[in-house]
Amino acid sequence: MKRTRLIDLGVASYMPVWQQQEELHKGIIAAKLKGEDTENCMIFVEHNHVYTLGKSGNEANMLISAIQLQAAHAEFVKVNRGGDITYHGPGQLVVYPIIDMANFGVGVKEYVDLLEEVVIRTVGEFGITGERLEGATGVWLDAHTSRARKICAIGIKCSRYVTMHGFALNVNTDLNYFNYINPCGFVDKGVTSISKEVGTEVPVAEVKAVVKKYFEELFGMDFYTF
Repeated sequence: MKRTRLIDLGVASYMPVWQQQEELHKGIIAAKLKGEDTENCMIFVEHNHVYTLGKSGNEANMLISAIQLQAAHAEFVKVNRGGDITYHGPGQLVVYPIIDMANFGVGVKEYVDLLEEVVIRTVGEFGITGERLEGATGVWLDAHTSRARKICAIGIKCSRYVTMHGFALNVNTDLNYFNYINPCGFVDKGVTSISKEVGTEVPVAEVKAVVKKYFEELFGMDFYTF
């Protein structure tokens, strides 16, 4: 069952999309417990400004106050994914696969590796060399140098081998918003975006098409919309 429903929400606030993820996730688990076929879904979205803190994260990595957050037109939300603090905002492609991993024959580690590979191949299409960094989930540039900088954060939740949350790929993101946090808990590494690396703005729609292509290639997904 590799058919995957693609839901493109455009630009949306964080909480309603989280609630939509939760509903889809619970529905898939319920079907699985009944022994029924399970569906696979994937959400594409750009969020309004928001900082999210994973369940194992340290709130001290949020470096500004509630009043400063308000002035920056940003929300702060504690979420049930892994990982520490990250930022989502316009110009950043956030991808939420809500899938039954059994449909794809993968476990949690292989699933995360495949997400990283989707991103590595995607940024490669724009002439950027993405890498893995041991002990630091996500996709990095110059990962093993003093210039290490993250282009994509990954944080997932998995229950009964059904996933939610996913990854956030900086395309045309306003990177100044990362100055208000220790991204993913790191104090000694930077962040970057596709547009910063290539020196020109890149349409998010173009990046979506490449991401979709590599999910098809690496996971064997057969996308449909309705």
